[in-house]
Amino acid sequence: MKKIEAIIRPFKLEDVKIALVSAGIVGMTVTEVRGFGRQKGQVERYRGSEFTVEFLQKLKLEIVVDDDRVDTVINAIQEAARTGEIGDGKIFITSVDSVLRIRTGDRDSSAI
Repeated sequence: MKKIEAIIRPFKLEDVKIALVSAGIVGMTVTEVRGFGRQKGQVERYRGSEFTVEFLQKLKLEIVVDDDRVDTVINAIQEAARTGEIGDGKIFITSVDSVLRIRTGDRDSSAI
């Protein structure tokens, strides 16, 4: 199993959700996060004054899938989240040793 973490722009969440549901993914966790990468923040204006927002608002999606579904998920996220501009985000893939569903005690693939 793999855990896929995707950092995306907030306004792309609905597009990504639709793409994942269309790909047969039934669950994900979404967290509001702040950070910066190559974008290094952005300059904004408020009441005539300029200021730099160093940490930009993003969303982090977390999805755990069987190994054979990884390419499907990352392709769906990449296509739905892409704008072609700096700041579109990143996708991280890590191994998951085990999953346990608290309510039923199901483990691993049956717990996803």
